[in-house]
Amino acid sequence: MTDANTRIDDIVKAHDVVLFMKGSKLFPQCGFSGRAVAILDHVGTEFETVDVLQDPEIRQGIKDYSDWPTIPQLYVKGEFVGGSDIMMEMFESGELQQLIGANAEG
Repeated sequence: MTDANTRIDDIVKAHDVVLFMKGSKLFPQCGFSGRAVAILDHVGTEFETVDVLQDPEIRQGIKDYSDWPTIPQLYVKGEFVGGSDIMMEMFESGELQQLIGANAEG
């Protein structure tokens, strides 16, 4: 495992809900990251964010870690969920609320 992979793995395991994104919760730097934050805010869950623009190793490393080419990326209880499009589909169907809610209660 590379240093970036180890750091990403530690972050993913340390937080129940973590979003790797461009920018921060308060100041998203792209529309997709902004939409992902809005979805999580609407679900009403606590979540951590990692600004990939601040660390080029993490920015590339997260794509390798998940084998997913785009950012943002959501992880719940250490499991990769997907990007903003998948989050929106899951939110609209209620799956995201179930996934986060079930894990929050556990």
